[in-house]
Amino acid sequence: MLYFLEMSGDASTLIPTVEGVKNTIVAQETKVSIYFHQLISGLVEFAPKLVSALLVLLIGLWIVKRIAIIAEKAMVRRELEISLRTFLKSLISIGLKIILIVTVAGMLGIGTASFVTILGAAGLAVGLALQGSLSNFAGGVLILIFKPFKVGDGIEAQGQSGEVKEIQIFNTILLTGDHRTVILPNGPLSNGSIVNTTRFGNLRIDVALALHSDNNIEKIKSVILAVIEPNEKIIKHPQPLVFIGKIENGSVNINLKLFCLPGDTANLTSELYHSIYSAFEKNNIKLPPTIKTIAN
Repeated sequence: MLYFLEMSGDASTLIPTVEGVKNTIVAQETKVSIYFHQLISGLVEFAPKLVSALLVLLIGLWIVKRIAIIAEKAMVRRELEISLRTFLKSLISIGLKIILIVTVAGMLGIGTASFVTILGAAGLAVGLALQGSLSNFAGGVLILIFKPFKVGDGIEAQGQSGEVKEIQIFNTILLTGDHRTVILPNGPLSNGSIVNTTRFGNLRIDVALALHSDNNIEKIKSVILAVIEPNEKIIKHPQPLVFIGKIENGSVNINLKLFCLPGDTANLTSELYHSIYSAFEKNNIKLPPTIKTIAN
C-alpha cells in the first residue's frame, strides 16, 4: 500500500493513497475467491460421499426394521414368552443400528477405530462387573428359548422341588409342596440337571408291601387287582403291574407299579394304602406293620 507524508506543525501523518487502498481491496477479494473456490471444490468432492452415506443409512434402517420384524415372527412361531420376544427384538435392532452408524461414519471419513475401541472397553468393563448377573440372564434366555420346563410344571433342580410359578429373565420362582417360595438363579439352573415330573403327562408311583409268607400269593394278587382296577385315578395305559419279590425272614415283598396324573400321586398313594389294607383285613391276609411307599 502506498502512503504520502502530510506535515502538520511538529507532527507528521502517513495517509494511504487511493492506489494503495485499491490494491488492498483486490488482494482481499482474491483471498475470498480462493477460499470460496476451495469450499466449492470440497463440497463437490464430499457430496458423493454424503449422498451415498445417506442412502446407506436410509436403506440400512429399513433393512434393520425388516430383520427385527422377521425375527419377531420367528420367535412368535416358537411360542417364546412375550417379554423375551420384546427384549430380543430390541437387542437385535439396537445392535444392528450401532453397526450401521459405525459403517456410515466410516464412509464419511470419520475415524471409527477409537469409537469401536471405546465400545469394546465399555462392554468388557460392564461384563466383568455384571458377570454373575449376565450368567443368570443368559441362563434365563436359554430356558425361555429351549423350554426344559414351563409355568405350571413340577420340577426338581438345585436340591429343590416344586411347581414353577414364574420364569423371569434372571430367576425362576418355585412353590414347594409346603408352600415355600424358592427363587432359583437361572445361571446354575440352566447348567444343572432338571427333573421335570409333569412334562410327559403322567407319573409312576411304586408301592412296596411286606406280607406274611404264609399267605397265598395268587390270592394276594387277586385282592390287589380287585382294589386298583376300579380306581379312576389310576391310568390304565401303561397297565398297572404287581410284582412278587423276595421271600425272607418269614415275609414276602410285593411291589405295585402304576401310573397316574402328577397331581394325584400323594392322594392316590394314601388312598391305595387304605383300600389295600382294608381288603387284606377282609380277606384274612396277614401283613407286617411296615409298608413303604416310593413315588418316582
